Amino acid sequence: MVSGAMTDVGMVRDNNQDSYFVPVNEDIPLFVVADGMGGHKAGEIASNMAINIIKDTFLKLKTLPMDEISITKLIEQSIKEANEKIYLKSIEKEAYSGMGTTVTLAYITNHKLCIGHVGDSRAYLFKDENLIQITEDHSLVNELVKNGSITLEEAKTHPQRNIITRAVGTSETIEMDIVVREYEEGNILLLCSDGLTSMVKDSQIQDILSKEKNIQKACENLVSLSNDNGGYDNTTVIAIKF
Repeated sequence: MVSGAMTDVGMVRDNNQDSYFVPVNEDIPLFVVADGMGGHKAGEIASNMAINIIKDTFLKLKTLPMDEISITKLIEQSIKEANEKIYLKSIEKEAYSGMGTTVTLAYITNHKLCIGHVGDSRAYLFKDENLIQITEDHSLVNELVKNGSITLEEAKTHPQRNIITRAVGTSETIEMDIVVREYEEGNILLLCSDGLTSMVKDSQIQDILSKEKNIQKACENLVSLSNDNGGYDNTTVIAIKF
């Protein structure tokens, strides 16, 4: 398993509200992307808090048997704890009011991907030269697509495409998705913030992952393309090749 990661403020924003975690070794095969929201750098605080709380939860319990059930429970526990602490901080200070963050994380074990997901950051699996979206966006436009109000093409340019319907830290309770998928040798797992997916088409992501064999360089190329296409948001990419 080899991984790469890249984050960039983009061409428009003043600060980077994205955060990510990539382990220094494979003892804790945990990977996380968080895209914060809120003014006065509150989004940056929320995403950093989420990353640190989730990472620390896994590090504290790394000696436990890490079967699929234990991992999914730990994912739920870590996201709930992040939600609670971010929410409490948001009501402490007016400048932090309403702050929150997306979270998309992956824990890798026994040829399985255990994914925890809140918001519109995404997880993809690149398999047999095809890019498969594993997570479902918790966003207003995705709800409109599902109920037939707009098409997928219309969703890409919808004026409310950045409105998310779930976030970590915006309310006392949190609803999350847990997805478990198998992977095979040669597959690539991609985690990214919507700074990538709002600027770069899936077909372009697929093309870069297909052509660039160096996984770190692939991440850098994806971020560069996002900026070349406008870079209206912060962009964060993590890729893991098995």
